[in-house]
Amino acid sequence: MKAPRVAFFTDSLHEVNGVALTSREFVQFAQRTGREFLAVCAGPQDRMEQQGSVRTIELGRSRAVLRLERDLSFDLLFYRYRAMLARQLEAFAPDLIHITGPSHIGMLGAILAHQFKVPLVASWHTNVHEFAGRRLEQKLQWLDHQTRHSLIHCAQNVALSLSIRYYRLARLLFAPNPELVEMLACRTGRPVFLMHRGIDTTLFSPERRRRTTSEFVIGFVGRLSPEKNVRLFARIEDNLRQAGVRDYRFLIVGDGSEKHWLQQNLKQADLPGVLSGPRLAEAYAGMDAFVFPSETDTFGNVVLEAMASGVPVVVSNEGGPKFLVRSKVNGYIADGFQPFVDALMDLRTHSHSRQLLADGARATAMSFSWDSVFEGIYERYSTILLPGEASAQDTRSGARRLITA
Repeated sequence: MKAPRVAFFTDSLHEVNGVALTSREFVQFAQRTGREFLAVCAGPQDRMEQQGSVRTIELGRSRAVLRLERDLSFDLLFYRYRAMLARQLEAFAPDLIHITGPSHIGMLGAILAHQFKVPLVASWHTNVHEFAGRRLEQKLQWLDHQTRHSLIHCAQNVALSLSIRYYRLARLLFAPNPELVEMLACRTGRPVFLMHRGIDTTLFSPERRRRTTSEFVIGFVGRLSPEKNVRLFARIEDNLRQAGVRDYRFLIVGDGSEKHWLQQNLKQADLPGVLSGPRLAEAYAGMDAFVFPSETDTFGNVVLEAMASGVPVVVSNEGGPKFLVRSKVNGYIADGFQPFVDALMDLRTHSHSRQLLADGARATAMSFSWDSVFEGIYERYSTILLPGEASAQDTRSGARRLITA
């Protein structure tokens, strides 16, 4: 069967986040394999480009944007692009439209799928409701705990209900971890398949370690924002110092609204900003432990990058990254604050055990491939393009089996 013609509407393409990374890899996969592919994303200005079988359309943002983070915003005037995109889609003649979330780009994709009566596919990348809850919590610190908790709980429930209603527009869904597969299958009644991420194990490798100092380096890579729970690093540092530990240093790579707070509240830390390519790979390889305290991430691409670099990881027991970790095989899953500290103390003290976990982390990462991820997605597309589309009963059984796409 000939590969379907896919119009891909993505929240992010050029930014530094998991959605953008996955989207870039998807575009590159389509180029490598010669598949007809139309990618629509936000950019600094209006632009079109054709590279082989892939056409990219970038839509410049207006001044009427709702800024959510330094590299994340919602264009309130997005509808002005509908007519132009309709002409482009008519010429491209897609077999399906795939959106990555409830951004203004995703909404345009959903509107046009309805207009052209082509199947809509959606992948869940971000727990928007938890994202909103973390932001609201930071804004409501002046309220008493009970009132603040009630308001946050209500806001998260509303945001989740709206997200579910949005994703119910699609005929096929992808989710990055088993918990989300189960939740979406139950709440949308649509076929939902597990969509892992891949990793470049040549770029991210222990062989890039250049460090010669003897400090115990505790690393993090990601957006420095409230939903990443990065203020936990200050608590970790306080505990290390209370235990008499001084031979440590934090290496915190990334940018965001919490960067200034971290600079002011961490005593022994390097914050080099955003790194990419070989510089990022060398930063990972120079870490002795990678700590990812986020409780809202749905997968954790950076966790996989750290593992590929031969670095043991310590993650929260909330969210998607825990599904990448086998405790005391490639890292630790921390149930609460103190287990984060205990894991770091163990890794710092027992170098032999740390090396065994590093080897286990690298072995885990070697089993992840971007090509297998996207080949699986194209296989799942066939379920809505061929006769005999999956029923709601198939959806529920598929969710229980956690079929890997």
